[in-house]
Formats: sequence, structure tokens, C-alpha cells
Amino acid sequence: MIGGSQFRSMLRESMRMTVEAIVQNKLRAILTLLGISIGVFSVIGVMTAIRTLETSIESGLNVFGTNTFLINKTPAIQFGPGSRSKYRNRKNIDYRQYELLKERAKLPILVSVVDSEQERSIRYKDKLVNKTVEISGGDENALRTLNTFVEDGRNLTQDDIQFSRNVCLLGGDVIDKLFPFEDPLGKVIQIKGLNYTVVGTIERKGELFGGSQDNFILIPITNYLQKFSDNRTSLGITVEAASVEDYDKTQDEVIGIMRTIRKVPPEKENDFEITSNTELIETFGSFTGGVKIFAFSVSVIALLVAGIGIMNMMLVSVNERTREIGLRKAIGAKQIDILFQFLAESTAMCSVGGALGVVLGLGIGYSVSRLASQFVTIVDQWPFVFAPGWVAISLIFSAVIGIGFGIYPAFRAASLQPVEALRTE
Repeated sequence: MIGGSQFRSMLRESMRMTVEAIVQNKLRAILTLLGISIGVFSVIGVMTAIRTLETSIESGLNVFGTNTFLINKTPAIQFGPGSRSKYRNRKNIDYRQYELLKERAKLPILVSVVDSEQERSIRYKDKLVNKTVEISGGDENALRTLNTFVEDGRNLTQDDIQFSRNVCLLGGDVIDKLFPFEDPLGKVIQIKGLNYTVVGTIERKGELFGGSQDNFILIPITNYLQKFSDNRTSLGITVEAASVEDYDKTQDEVIGIMRTIRKVPPEKENDFEITSNTELIETFGSFTGGVKIFAFSVSVIALLVAGIGIMNMMLVSVNERTREIGLRKAIGAKQIDILFQFLAESTAMCSVGGALGVVLGLGIGYSVSRLASQFVTIVDQWPFVFAPGWVAISLIFSAVIGIGFGIYPAFRAASLQPVEALRTE
């Protein structure tokens, strides 16, 4: 058994000799450290980037309230080939279905509808919007479902919806284009050659997923369906439960009513999709999960290659230091001393290389998040996400690589016979 003081003495001596070995073979040590650093850098860099992306996207996908879900014909996010054709034959969700759901559902505190169409022909006097504007049709609760509010003027009313009035509310981008120096309220704009009176302006929300959230015009859903939609239009219905506790019961009620309205047989699955913040984030997470596994696998391979480099370097070092080993054994060094020394060398180099890789990985991750905030407007701000778990895993894995790939050279060094070692030229 090795006592505590003896172990500390061995450790100090091993570290001293490790430093000397590294100093004497700088180029070899640098190349070895570089291999480990690249492997760890790839782990930390990739995982930091992915976690930063996840955090940003999750905040961007948080478009609904806690108690809110959306009913659509197709999933909100679709991955993979052939995903669209899977839902092509489903019946559209039309305005009548919305009305029936709103009438029959007792648990929701809100049932709202909204749909959008791109339009370029927006004019006020001699001013023309020179880029595509989103024309959204909605009911009196549409702004609430979009997590925004009326900034000035008024919201759409039930009478606007019932009588299909030619009234509208303008987003901030449209106001900047058409009314840079005057109040838009009460003014008449032309949408696709049709006159609409501006009754309100909408609070600005900024950018999301690379596009502005303020470049739209809201009109009554009934007016929208008459003048801007066709038989291919499928509406999105937003439902808000009274509380988190009522969320599941509300969703079950709504699903049952929608199945009845759309005449879905009992043995058939739903021919519509229920989407919430949780489903959006889980769907995105399933995609990034595969990317994580691939990235981690590549990084592990890089570390294993670096480990093989460590083993080769240590074997070369054993051959070069055979006489040194023989001399140390001749003056009393035990096998455990030699074994510990070479293991300490390989572990120390891997650990130092791992720490350097962590620093580089975090530095690159921080730089990417700052650059993304400047040039990639998926969200307003890309946060730098520090992942302590991956840092710890990388450092531990680096040490394990050092021990694992250093064992054979260390045993080879420790098993040398002093007499044979001293004869080596």
C-alpha cells in the first residue's frame, strides 16, 4: 500500500519529470496537445453553438401563451421529404368550422381565427409599398393571439367581422412606408385596388426568424375570405384555456368537437394538428438531437485519434528514455514509480490540451453568438449559453483518454529490466 505522503512525493516527482519531458520535446508535446485541443474544441464549440441556437429558437418559438394552442390542417414545423404530401388530402379548416367550434366549446375562454396572404399592391396617395406586405384576416381577438396590442386607435369589433367592413389596422413597418410624417388614423389606403379605412395601429414587436413581425395589415376575417382567399385557404384556429389546470380538459373538448365537425370516424386518427409551445420546442428538439449525436460522434472520433497520437508519442518517449528508466530502476525506483510517471505525463498533456480546447471552444462560441446577433436576425439577441456539463465531460474525457492510451506505454516502461535497459545505446 502507498501512504499519503509517499503518494504526494510520487506525484510531485512525476509532475517535475513530466514538465522536463515536455520542455525537452516541445514540438512533439505541442502536436500532441493540439490533437487533444482540436477534439475538445470541436465538442465544446459544436455543443455551445447548438445550445445557443436552441435557447434562441426556443425563445422565438414561444409565440403562444402558456394556456394556448393552435389548430391547423398541417403541423407547424415539418421535417423530411414527403412530409407535405402526407397531409395534402386533408380537408381544409374553414370559417364555418371555426364558428361551430366557437359556438360549441364551453371550456375555452377564447377561440380566435387568423390567416395571412402576401400582397405587394399597398398604396396611399402617391406612396407605394415596394416590398411584400402580409395581409392578415382575423377576428376581434386576433391581436391577442399574436401576442400584440393596439397602440393607437381601436381594435377590430364584432360588427366589423359581421358586416365585413373595409377597415384595417397597420403594423409599424407599413406606417413607416406610407405615413412617415402624418397620423394614419382615419386615412384611406388601397389594398389590391380596394379602399380600406385605417382604424388603428399595432404595437411594434421587432424581428423573428429573419423577418419583421410589424410588416402586416390586419383586416376583418370575413372581408379577407371574400377578397383575398380562395378554396385552397385553410384557417388556423387559436384556443386559450382558462388556466394551466384546465388546459388538458380544454384540449380534449376541442379535439372531440373538431372530430365531430370534420366527421372523423372513431377508428381514424385526427385529420388536423394541435400545436402548442411545448410541441414546437419538442419538434425542434428532435431535429437538434440528431445533430448533437452526429457532432458528438465526430468529436469522440477526433479525441480517439488524438489518443492514438498520445500513445504513439509515449511509446517513442519510452524507447528514447530506456537508459533513463534503467538508471532510475538501478538506483531504487520501483515499477509503480515508473508506471505512475508515464501515466502522469500522458494524463497531464491530455488534460492541458483539453483545458486549452475548452477555452478555445467557449471563445468561439461567444464570438459566434455575438456575430449571429449582428447578422442573423432569427431572434433579436443570440445569448451566449455556457454549458458547464459539456465542459466537465470534455475535461474528464480528456483525462480518461490520457490514462487509457497511456497505460500500455507506461506498463511497457515499467516492465523494462534495469540491466537490459542500461545496455541500450
